[in-house]
Amino acid sequence: FCPNTAKLAGCTLFITGASRGIGKAIALKAAKDGANIVIAAKTAEPHPKLPGTIYTAAQEVEAAGGKALACVVDIRDEQQIGDAVQKAVDKFGGIDILVNNASAISLTGTLATPMKRVDLMLGINLRGTYLTSKLVIPHLLKSRSPHILNLSPPLNLNPIWFKNHTAYTMAKYGMSMCVLGMAEEFRGQIAVNALWPKTAIQTAAMDMLGGEGVAKQCRTADIMADAAYAVLTQPTDYTGHFLVDEDVLKGQGVQDFELYAVQPGHPLLPDFFLDEAPETLVQKMEEHGATPAFKPASSSATPPSAGPIESTFDVIRGVINEDVVKSTQGVYKFDLSGEHAGVWFLDLRSGSGSAGQGEPALKADVIMTMDSGDFSKMFAGKLKPTMAFMSGKLRIKGDMTLAIKLEKLMNRMAKAKL
Repeated sequence: FCPNTAKLAGCTLFITGASRGIGKAIALKAAKDGANIVIAAKTAEPHPKLPGTIYTAAQEVEAAGGKALACVVDIRDEQQIGDAVQKAVDKFGGIDILVNNASAISLTGTLATPMKRVDLMLGINLRGTYLTSKLVIPHLLKSRSPHILNLSPPLNLNPIWFKNHTAYTMAKYGMSMCVLGMAEEFRGQIAVNALWPKTAIQTAAMDMLGGEGVAKQCRTADIMADAAYAVLTQPTDYTGHFLVDEDVLKGQGVQDFELYAVQPGHPLLPDFFLDEAPETLVQKMEEHGATPAFKPASSSATPPSAGPIESTFDVIRGVINEDVVKSTQGVYKFDLSGEHAGVWFLDLRSGSGSAGQGEPALKADVIMTMDSGDFSKMFAGKLKPTMAFMSGKLRIKGDMTLAIKLEKLMNRMAKAKL
Protein backbone atom coordinates (compact mmCIF):
# COMPACT_ATOMS: atom_id res chain seq x y z
CA PHE A 1 0.00 0.00 0.00
CA CYS A 2 1.05 3.59 -0.64
CA PRO A 3 1.85 5.21 2.73
CA ASN A 4 0.48 8.58 3.83
CA THR A 5 3.03 11.40 3.97
CA ALA A 6 0.94 14.13 5.69
CA LYS A 7 1.17 16.28 2.53
CA LEU A 8 -2.60 16.81 2.56
CA ALA A 9 -2.71 17.91 6.21
CA GLY A 10 -4.97 20.96 6.47
CA CYS A 11 -5.99 20.79 2.80
CA THR A 12 -9.67 20.95 1.90
CA LEU A 13 -11.00 18.39 -0.59
CA PHE A 14 -14.41 18.78 -2.24
CA ILE A 15 -15.40 15.26 -3.35
CA THR A 16 -18.60 14.52 -5.28
CA GLY A 17 -20.27 11.16 -4.73
CA ALA A 18 -18.21 10.59 -1.58
CA SER A 19 -20.84 8.77 0.49
CA ARG A 20 -19.62 5.36 -0.74
CA GLY A 21 -17.27 3.52 -3.07
CA ILE A 22 -14.19 5.11 -4.62
CA GLY A 23 -15.17 8.64 -3.57
CA LYS A 24 -15.35 7.63 0.08
CA ALA A 25 -12.09 5.66 -0.15
CA ILE A 26 -10.30 8.77 -1.45
CA ALA A 27 -11.86 10.80 1.37
CA LEU A 28 -10.65 8.36 4.03
CA LYS A 29 -7.14 8.26 2.56
CA ALA A 30 -6.87 12.04 2.73
CA ALA A 31 -8.46 12.11 6.19
CA LYS A 32 -5.53 10.08 7.53
CA ASP A 33 -3.36 13.12 6.78
CA GLY A 34 -5.71 15.36 8.73
CA ALA A 35 -7.41 16.84 5.66
CA ASN A 36 -10.78 18.58 5.57
CA ILE A 37 -13.31 16.66 3.48
CA VAL A 38 -16.47 18.05 1.91
CA ILE A 39 -18.75 15.08 1.21
CA ALA A 40 -20.98 16.29 -1.61
CA ALA A 41 -23.52 13.57 -2.43
CA LYS A 42 -27.26 12.91 -2.61
CA THR A 43 -27.72 10.17 -0.04
CA ALA A 44 -28.94 11.76 3.20
CA GLU A 45 -31.22 8.88 4.23
CA PRO A 46 -30.21 5.18 4.23
CA HIS A 47 -30.85 3.52 0.87
CA PRO A 48 -32.51 0.08 0.84
CA LYS A 49 -29.89 -1.36 -1.55
CA LEU A 50 -26.84 0.92 -1.28
CA PRO A 51 -24.54 1.27 1.74
CA GLY A 52 -23.87 4.52 3.59
CA THR A 53 -25.03 8.15 3.67
CA ILE A 54 -23.18 11.46 3.67
CA TYR A 55 -23.44 11.44 7.46
CA THR A 56 -22.01 7.95 8.01
CA ALA A 57 -19.20 8.84 5.58
CA ALA A 58 -18.55 12.02 7.61
CA GLN A 59 -18.29 9.95 10.78
CA GLU A 60 -15.74 7.65 9.13
CA VAL A 61 -13.71 10.64 7.91
CA GLU A 62 -13.50 12.10 11.40
CA ALA A 63 -12.66 8.71 12.92
CA ALA A 64 -9.78 8.49 10.42
CA GLY A 65 -8.37 11.81 11.60
CA GLY A 66 -9.93 14.35 9.26
CA LYS A 67 -12.60 17.02 9.54
CA ALA A 68 -15.82 16.54 7.62
CA LEU A 69 -18.62 18.63 6.16
CA ALA A 70 -21.59 16.63 4.85
CA CYS A 71 -23.58 18.41 2.14
CA VAL A 72 -26.67 17.15 0.34
CA VAL A 73 -25.81 17.81 -3.29
CA ASP A 74 -27.34 16.74 -6.59
CA ILE A 75 -24.60 17.90 -8.96
CA ARG A 76 -27.19 18.60 -11.64
CA ASP A 77 -28.46 21.45 -9.42
CA GLU A 78 -26.36 24.62 -9.68
CA GLN A 79 -27.87 26.11 -6.53
CA GLN A 80 -27.07 23.04 -4.41
CA ILE A 81 -23.47 22.96 -5.64
CA GLY A 82 -23.08 26.69 -5.05
CA ASP A 83 -24.44 26.39 -1.51
CA ALA A 84 -22.10 23.47 -0.71
CA VAL A 85 -19.08 25.35 -2.08
CA GLN A 86 -19.93 28.38 0.06
CA LYS A 87 -20.39 26.24 3.17
CA ALA A 88 -17.01 24.65 2.53
CA VAL A 89 -15.31 28.03 2.19
CA ASP A 90 -17.07 29.37 5.29
CA LYS A 91 -16.07 26.37 7.41
CA PHE A 92 -12.57 25.60 6.13
CA GLY A 93 -11.45 28.93 4.63
CA GLY A 94 -11.14 27.73 1.03
CA ILE A 95 -10.93 24.70 -1.26
CA ASP A 96 -7.65 23.16 -2.43
CA ILE A 97 -8.72 20.03 -4.29
CA LEU A 98 -11.76 18.99 -6.31
CA VAL A 99 -12.40 15.30 -6.99
CA ASN A 100 -15.11 14.80 -9.62
CA ASN A 101 -16.18 11.27 -8.76
CA ALA A 102 -19.99 11.28 -9.04
CA SER A 103 -21.17 9.30 -12.05
CA ALA A 104 -24.19 7.52 -13.51
CA ILE A 105 -24.02 4.44 -15.71
CA SER A 106 -26.31 2.52 -18.06
CA LEU A 107 -24.64 0.06 -20.43
CA THR A 108 -27.45 0.01 -22.96
CA GLY A 109 -27.66 0.60 -26.70
CA THR A 110 -29.22 3.56 -28.43
CA LEU A 111 -32.71 2.07 -28.88
CA ALA A 112 -32.76 0.58 -25.38
CA THR A 113 -31.76 3.77 -23.53
CA PRO A 114 -34.68 6.02 -22.50
CA MET A 115 -33.95 9.75 -22.89
CA LYS A 116 -34.50 10.17 -19.16
CA ARG A 117 -31.51 7.88 -18.61
CA VAL A 118 -29.46 9.70 -21.28
CA ASP A 119 -30.22 13.02 -19.57
CA LEU A 120 -29.22 11.54 -16.20
CA MET A 121 -25.82 10.37 -17.46
CA LEU A 122 -25.06 13.56 -19.37
CA GLY A 123 -26.37 15.65 -16.48
CA ILE A 124 -24.22 13.99 -13.83
CA ASN A 125 -21.12 12.86 -15.68
CA LEU A 126 -20.57 15.64 -18.19
CA ARG A 127 -22.57 18.69 -17.08
CA GLY A 128 -22.16 17.97 -13.36
CA THR A 129 -18.39 17.67 -13.67
CA TYR A 130 -18.16 20.84 -15.75
CA LEU A 131 -20.49 22.79 -13.46
CA THR A 132 -18.84 21.70 -10.21
CA SER A 133 -15.43 22.56 -11.66
CA LYS A 134 -16.69 25.96 -12.81
CA LEU A 135 -17.97 26.85 -9.32
CA VAL A 136 -14.93 25.51 -7.43
CA ILE A 137 -12.18 26.89 -9.71
CA PRO A 138 -12.36 30.49 -8.37
CA HIS A 139 -11.44 29.09 -4.95
CA LEU A 140 -8.80 26.72 -6.31
CA LEU A 141 -7.05 29.72 -7.87
CA LYS A 142 -6.47 31.04 -4.35
CA SER A 143 -4.90 27.77 -3.15
CA ARG A 144 -1.16 27.14 -2.92
CA SER A 145 -1.43 23.65 -4.45
CA PRO A 146 -4.72 23.32 -6.34
CA HIS A 147 -5.80 20.13 -8.07
CA ILE A 148 -8.78 18.81 -10.01
CA LEU A 149 -8.97 15.04 -10.40
CA ASN A 150 -11.69 13.51 -12.57
CA LEU A 151 -12.38 9.79 -12.27
CA SER A 152 -12.68 9.22 -15.98
CA PRO A 153 -10.96 7.12 -18.67
CA PRO A 154 -8.33 7.84 -21.29
CA LEU A 155 -9.97 9.05 -24.52
CA ASN A 156 -9.88 5.75 -26.40
CA LEU A 157 -11.74 6.37 -29.67
CA ASN A 158 -11.89 2.74 -30.73
CA PRO A 159 -15.53 2.25 -31.86
CA ILE A 160 -15.85 -0.91 -29.76
CA TRP A 161 -16.22 1.37 -26.71
CA PHE A 162 -19.13 3.22 -28.31
CA LYS A 163 -21.17 0.62 -30.16
CA ASN A 164 -22.77 -1.06 -27.13
CA HIS A 165 -23.39 2.00 -24.93
CA THR A 166 -22.96 5.22 -26.92
CA ALA A 167 -24.72 7.43 -24.37
CA TYR A 168 -22.62 6.25 -21.42
CA THR A 169 -19.38 6.60 -23.37
CA MET A 170 -20.28 10.11 -24.49
CA ALA A 171 -21.11 11.08 -20.92
CA LYS A 172 -17.98 9.52 -19.41
CA TYR A 173 -15.70 10.89 -22.12
CA GLY A 174 -17.25 14.29 -21.40
CA MET A 175 -15.51 14.15 -18.02
CA SER A 176 -12.24 13.31 -19.77
CA MET A 177 -12.68 16.17 -22.21
CA CYS A 178 -13.01 18.51 -19.23
CA VAL A 179 -9.52 17.35 -18.24
CA LEU A 180 -8.20 17.88 -21.75
CA GLY A 181 -9.53 21.43 -21.93
CA MET A 182 -9.15 22.68 -18.38
CA ALA A 183 -5.62 21.33 -17.99
CA GLU A 184 -4.54 23.56 -20.86
CA GLU A 185 -6.78 26.47 -19.87
CA PHE A 186 -5.39 26.59 -16.33
CA ARG A 187 -1.85 25.36 -17.02
CA GLY A 188 0.53 26.87 -14.48
CA GLN A 189 -2.37 27.60 -12.11
CA ILE A 190 -4.26 24.37 -11.41
CA ALA A 191 -3.24 20.74 -11.93
CA VAL A 192 -6.02 18.93 -13.80
CA ASN A 193 -5.76 15.16 -14.33
CA ALA A 194 -7.86 12.03 -14.91
CA LEU A 195 -7.57 8.71 -13.09
CA TRP A 196 -9.04 5.36 -14.15
CA PRO A 197 -8.71 1.82 -12.75
CA LYS A 198 -6.87 -0.88 -14.69
CA THR A 199 -9.22 -3.53 -13.28
CA ALA A 200 -12.79 -3.63 -12.05
CA ILE A 201 -13.21 -2.14 -8.57
CA GLN A 202 -15.57 -3.64 -6.00
CA THR A 203 -18.33 -1.05 -5.60
CA ALA A 204 -22.11 -1.07 -5.46
CA ALA A 205 -22.15 -0.14 -9.17
CA MET A 206 -19.91 -3.10 -10.04
CA ASP A 207 -22.13 -5.47 -8.04
CA MET A 208 -25.08 -4.18 -10.07
CA LEU A 209 -23.30 -4.65 -13.40
CA GLY A 210 -21.60 -7.96 -12.69
CA GLY A 211 -24.08 -9.62 -10.39
CA GLU A 212 -23.25 -12.25 -7.84
CA GLY A 213 -19.73 -13.60 -8.20
CA VAL A 214 -18.09 -10.53 -9.74
CA ALA A 215 -16.46 -9.33 -6.50
CA LYS A 216 -13.69 -11.94 -6.53
CA GLN A 217 -12.58 -10.59 -9.94
CA CYS A 218 -12.17 -7.08 -8.52
CA ARG A 219 -9.71 -5.00 -6.57
CA THR A 220 -10.82 -2.90 -3.61
CA ALA A 221 -11.33 0.85 -3.84
CA ASP A 222 -8.13 1.27 -1.82
CA ILE A 223 -6.04 1.05 -4.99
CA MET A 224 -7.83 4.06 -6.48
CA ALA A 225 -7.53 5.92 -3.18
CA ASP A 226 -3.78 5.30 -3.03
CA ALA A 227 -3.32 6.31 -6.68
CA ALA A 228 -5.42 9.45 -6.20
CA TYR A 229 -3.33 10.36 -3.15
CA ALA A 230 -0.13 10.00 -5.20
CA VAL A 231 -1.54 12.30 -7.90
CA LEU A 232 -2.95 14.91 -5.53
CA THR A 233 0.37 15.29 -3.70
CA GLN A 234 2.21 16.19 -6.93
CA PRO A 235 3.14 19.81 -7.74
CA THR A 236 0.71 21.80 -9.87
CA ASP A 237 2.86 21.48 -12.99
CA TYR A 238 1.88 17.78 -13.04
CA THR A 239 -1.15 18.31 -15.26
CA GLY A 240 -3.03 17.09 -18.32
CA HIS A 241 -2.42 13.40 -17.66
CA PHE A 242 -4.80 10.48 -18.25
CA LEU A 243 -3.61 8.06 -15.60
CA VAL A 244 -4.26 4.41 -14.76
CA ASP A 245 -4.12 3.46 -11.07
CA GLU A 246 -1.64 0.60 -11.39
CA ASP A 247 0.77 2.66 -13.48
CA VAL A 248 0.68 5.50 -10.95
CA LEU A 249 1.47 3.17 -8.06
CA LYS A 250 4.25 1.38 -9.95
CA GLY A 251 5.80 4.83 -10.28
CA GLN A 252 5.56 5.12 -6.49
CA GLY A 253 7.44 1.86 -6.04
CA VAL A 254 4.47 -0.41 -5.34
CA GLN A 255 5.17 -3.93 -6.59
CA ASP A 256 2.72 -6.24 -4.81
CA PHE A 257 -0.76 -5.55 -6.16
CA GLU A 258 -2.24 -8.68 -4.60
CA LEU A 259 -2.70 -6.52 -1.50
CA TYR A 260 -5.54 -4.77 -3.33
CA ALA A 261 -7.30 -7.90 -4.58
CA VAL A 262 -10.66 -8.81 -3.07
CA GLN A 263 -9.58 -12.44 -3.46
CA PRO A 264 -5.79 -12.64 -3.82
CA GLY A 265 -4.65 -14.96 -6.60
CA HIS A 266 -7.95 -14.84 -8.50
CA PRO A 267 -7.91 -13.62 -12.15
CA LEU A 268 -8.90 -9.94 -12.37
CA LEU A 269 -11.44 -8.36 -14.69
CA PRO A 270 -9.98 -5.52 -16.82
CA ASP A 271 -11.93 -2.28 -16.71
CA PHE A 272 -13.70 -0.62 -19.63
CA PHE A 273 -12.04 1.73 -22.14
CA LEU A 274 -8.58 0.16 -22.01
CA ASP A 275 -7.44 -2.69 -24.28
CA GLU A 276 -9.86 -5.57 -23.62
CA ALA A 277 -12.89 -5.69 -25.92
CA PRO A 278 -16.40 -5.72 -24.32
CA GLU A 279 -17.02 -9.28 -25.54
CA THR A 280 -13.87 -10.41 -23.70
CA LEU A 281 -15.00 -8.75 -20.48
CA VAL A 282 -18.36 -10.52 -20.58
CA GLN A 283 -16.65 -13.84 -21.27
CA LYS A 284 -14.26 -13.39 -18.35
CA MET A 285 -17.13 -12.46 -16.02
CA GLU A 286 -19.09 -15.55 -16.94
CA GLU A 287 -16.05 -17.86 -16.73
CA HIS A 288 -15.68 -17.01 -13.05
CA GLY A 289 -19.30 -17.21 -11.99
CA ALA A 290 -20.51 -13.64 -12.47
CA THR A 291 -23.77 -12.80 -14.22
CA PRO A 292 -23.21 -9.57 -16.20
CA ALA A 293 -26.22 -7.28 -16.42
CA PHE A 294 -25.10 -6.12 -19.86
CA LYS A 295 -24.32 -7.89 -23.12
CA PRO A 296 -22.48 -6.60 -26.19
CA ALA A 297 -24.84 -5.64 -29.00
CA SER A 298 -23.48 -8.43 -31.13
CA SER A 299 -21.12 -11.26 -30.52
CA SER A 300 -19.44 -13.89 -32.62
CA ALA A 301 -18.10 -17.31 -31.91
CA THR A 302 -15.15 -16.45 -34.16
CA PRO A 303 -12.19 -15.24 -32.11
CA PRO A 304 -10.75 -11.82 -33.02
CA SER A 305 -7.53 -13.50 -34.19
CA ALA A 306 -9.29 -15.45 -36.94
CA GLY A 307 -9.91 -14.17 -40.44
CA PRO A 308 -8.11 -11.73 -42.74
CA ILE A 309 -6.03 -9.97 -40.07
CA GLU A 310 -4.47 -13.20 -38.89
CA SER A 311 -3.86 -14.13 -42.53
CA THR A 312 -2.11 -10.79 -43.04
CA PHE A 313 0.11 -11.42 -40.05
CA ASP A 314 0.94 -14.89 -41.31
CA VAL A 315 2.39 -13.24 -44.40
CA ILE A 316 4.14 -10.56 -42.30
CA ARG A 317 5.83 -13.27 -40.24
CA GLY A 318 6.95 -14.93 -43.48
CA VAL A 319 8.76 -11.86 -44.83
CA ILE A 320 10.40 -10.37 -41.72
CA ASN A 321 13.95 -11.41 -40.87
CA GLU A 322 17.13 -10.08 -39.24
CA ASP A 323 17.91 -7.87 -42.26
CA VAL A 324 14.47 -6.22 -42.08
CA VAL A 325 14.91 -5.70 -38.33
CA LYS A 326 18.40 -4.23 -38.82
CA SER A 327 17.21 -1.76 -41.45
CA THR A 328 14.02 -0.75 -39.60
CA GLN A 329 14.69 -0.71 -35.83
CA GLY A 330 11.14 0.12 -34.83
CA VAL A 331 8.14 -1.29 -32.96
CA TYR A 332 4.66 -0.80 -34.41
CA LYS A 333 1.26 -1.08 -32.80
CA PHE A 334 -1.92 -1.37 -34.87
CA ASP A 335 -5.19 -0.35 -33.21
CA LEU A 336 -7.86 -1.74 -35.51
CA SER A 337 -11.57 -0.98 -35.50
CA GLY A 338 -14.45 -2.31 -37.55
CA GLU A 339 -15.35 -5.90 -38.32
CA HIS A 340 -12.06 -7.37 -37.07
CA ALA A 341 -11.28 -4.94 -34.25
CA GLY A 342 -8.29 -5.59 -32.03
CA VAL A 343 -4.74 -4.61 -31.14
CA TRP A 344 -1.77 -6.12 -33.03
CA PHE A 345 1.96 -5.52 -33.01
CA LEU A 346 4.99 -5.72 -35.28
CA ASP A 347 8.38 -5.75 -33.55
CA LEU A 348 11.15 -4.89 -36.00
CA ARG A 349 13.67 -3.97 -33.32
CA SER A 350 14.45 -7.28 -31.59
CA GLY A 351 16.13 -10.45 -32.89
CA SER A 352 14.61 -11.69 -36.15
CA GLY A 353 11.42 -9.71 -35.55
CA SER A 354 8.00 -10.82 -34.36
CA ALA A 355 4.37 -10.05 -35.06
CA GLY A 356 1.02 -11.01 -33.62
CA GLN A 357 -2.04 -10.06 -31.62
CA GLY A 358 -1.90 -7.97 -28.46
CA GLU A 359 0.31 -5.25 -27.04
CA PRO A 360 4.01 -5.20 -28.03
CA ALA A 361 6.48 -6.24 -25.32
CA LEU A 362 8.46 -3.07 -26.00
CA LYS A 363 7.00 0.43 -26.11
CA ALA A 364 5.63 1.19 -29.59
CA ASP A 365 7.51 3.77 -31.65
CA VAL A 366 4.57 4.12 -34.02
CA ILE A 367 0.85 3.62 -33.32
CA MET A 368 -1.39 3.27 -36.36
CA THR A 369 -5.15 3.50 -35.94
CA MET A 370 -7.40 2.41 -38.78
CA ASP A 371 -10.28 0.21 -39.90
CA SER A 372 -9.38 -3.48 -40.12
CA GLY A 373 -10.50 -3.59 -43.75
CA ASP A 374 -8.15 -0.75 -44.69
CA PHE A 375 -5.34 -2.49 -42.80
CA SER A 376 -5.70 -5.60 -44.99
CA LYS A 377 -5.83 -3.49 -48.16
CA MET A 378 -2.75 -1.53 -47.11
CA PHE A 379 -0.60 -4.60 -46.52
CA ALA A 380 -1.88 -6.14 -49.76
CA GLY A 381 -0.66 -3.14 -51.74
CA LYS A 382 -4.21 -2.03 -52.62
CA LEU A 383 -4.12 1.12 -50.47
CA LYS A 384 -1.06 3.34 -50.18
CA PRO A 385 -0.33 4.47 -46.60
CA THR A 386 0.21 8.03 -47.80
CA MET A 387 -3.23 8.14 -49.40
CA ALA A 388 -4.80 6.47 -46.36
CA PHE A 389 -3.19 9.09 -44.12
CA MET A 390 -4.19 12.03 -46.33
CA SER A 391 -7.79 10.81 -46.59
CA GLY A 392 -8.11 10.35 -42.84
CA LYS A 393 -8.44 6.57 -43.02
CA LEU A 394 -5.14 6.17 -41.17
CA ARG A 395 -4.08 8.02 -38.02
CA ILE A 396 -0.40 7.86 -37.10
CA LYS A 397 1.12 8.71 -33.75
CA GLY A 398 4.87 8.55 -33.20
CA ASP A 399 7.98 8.46 -35.40
CA MET A 400 6.94 9.34 -38.95
CA THR A 401 10.30 8.19 -40.35
CA LEU A 402 9.60 4.69 -39.08
CA ALA A 403 6.08 4.90 -40.46
CA ILE A 404 7.56 5.55 -43.92
CA LYS A 405 9.99 2.63 -43.52
CA LEU A 406 7.02 0.33 -43.02
CA GLU A 407 5.95 1.02 -46.59
CA LYS A 408 8.96 -0.95 -47.85
CA LEU A 409 7.75 -3.99 -45.94
CA MET A 410 4.28 -3.54 -47.44
CA ASN A 411 5.78 -3.57 -50.93
CA ARG A 412 7.55 -6.88 -50.14
CA MET A 413 4.27 -8.32 -48.91
CA ALA A 414 2.44 -7.21 -52.04
CA LYS A 415 5.04 -9.06 -54.09
CA ALA A 416 4.39 -12.10 -51.88
CA LYS A 417 0.83 -12.00 -53.31
CA LEU A 418 -1.06 -11.51 -50.08
